Amino acid sequence: MAEFSLRELLASRAGEDADLWARTINPQFVRVLRTIDFDRTWTRAEGQYLWDEDGERYLDLLAGFGMYNVGRNNPSVRAAIAEYLELETPGMLAMGVTALPGLLAEALLARVPPRLERCLFTSTGTEAVEAALKLGRAATGRTRVISAEHGFHGLTLGSLSANGCPEFTDRFQPLLPGFERVPFGDLAALDEHLRREDVALFLVEPVQGKGVHLPPAGYLEGAQELCRRYGTLFAVDEVQTGFGRTGTMFAFEHWGLEPDLVPVAKSLSGGYVPVGALLMARSVHHAVFDSMEHAVSHGSTFAPNELAMAAGLATLHELDERGLVAESARLGARLLELTQPLVEEFDVVSDVRGLGLMWAIEWAEPPGGSRSWRMLERMQPGLFAQLVIGPLFTKHRILTQVAGHNMAVLKALPPLVVTDEDVDYFVDSLRESIRKATRTPSSLMRLGLTAVRAR
Repeated sequence: MAEFSLRELLASRAGEDADLWARTINPQFVRVLRTIDFDRTWTRAEGQYLWDEDGERYLDLLAGFGMYNVGRNNPSVRAAIAEYLELETPGMLAMGVTALPGLLAEALLARVPPRLERCLFTSTGTEAVEAALKLGRAATGRTRVISAEHGFHGLTLGSLSANGCPEFTDRFQPLLPGFERVPFGDLAALDEHLRREDVALFLVEPVQGKGVHLPPAGYLEGAQELCRRYGTLFAVDEVQTGFGRTGTMFAFEHWGLEPDLVPVAKSLSGGYVPVGALLMARSVHHAVFDSMEHAVSHGSTFAPNELAMAAGLATLHELDERGLVAESARLGARLLELTQPLVEEFDVVSDVRGLGLMWAIEWAEPPGGSRSWRMLERMQPGLFAQLVIGPLFTKHRILTQVAGHNMAVLKALPPLVVTDEDVDYFVDSLRESIRKATRTPSSLMRLGLTAVRAR
């Protein structure tokens, strides 16, 4: 019998990537990629770079939506995974425990405030949010959940019920009862809900991923104080903002917060293995896992799998050893410094914002008005962003994205291993792409017509 060879299988089906996806997984997604000319066949990746089948190198400023904080195919994390496989450990035990999950939990809890004393592993970020919702409601004996408008917390049913993005929620109504949203940054609206003292938890992203919206001064501190006052658990969703993304290990550190619940995921394994976790206060954990009878009140079969645990330990070590959290803060400040002048340079640029290496630029119709802009936006809101993102990809070989549905916002989440030269190249390419976009009305119309026809 012939041995299985993954290398040979991939070689025999080279170039079929998009067709396979279209035939077996998601034809509409492949249609989107082809419409915006993003349908490349990727052959390898290293750090902050991707290569296509023609040998062209691309600067990756998405990092798998924030999965690759330590860079793609990080050799240290890969070595830890290979070493783990060579150890031939017992792996996961249905009735038993092994050391690796405890070691990763210990390492995670050592990096957060003392209030967080327990770790529950999950397989994904949305699972971590689901755990926060389920355990938070059980621990408080309350059923209501408040989240922020435009927040993104995942796409499974519980997480979706807290999701504040109509483009994700509207088609799947009715969602779970007891979930309501308040405007992000509005403490008065939050107080109005919490004062009823029936809210289990307030779930909020410290920086909203859809659009990279930063909280107003004093908002998160005020929200935490309101939660303490009314007996509501304060849940800070760090799935995208965690592990150095914003220039601190966790974004809540910028405001000196001490949450009760912290879902984490994405880059915890260096992008190699699905893994997430819910970090929580001892009081929450003890209220749910309060007896031997309730020892397995919540869990997930593959959540504490040892491959993910090994990758997680190596990722944390890599962040520390290479000083990547501090680099995120330094390079993020440099990126802001170089791009904020674009607001004055181009009348279509309304804002540039970011924290660490979580960055966005937003466009709006020029103050004096623009017929081309209005025509484009009538065809489909947010198309101007794509007019910049397209050339960045096809001409400058830089991968970015629109920050959300119908949003005139370009978003970047680069690996934390990017260099000063990468930042400079991006800024120069961005400036050139904006300049050409604003000077070529015909290209606006072509893009608009292409998008409309592809609907």
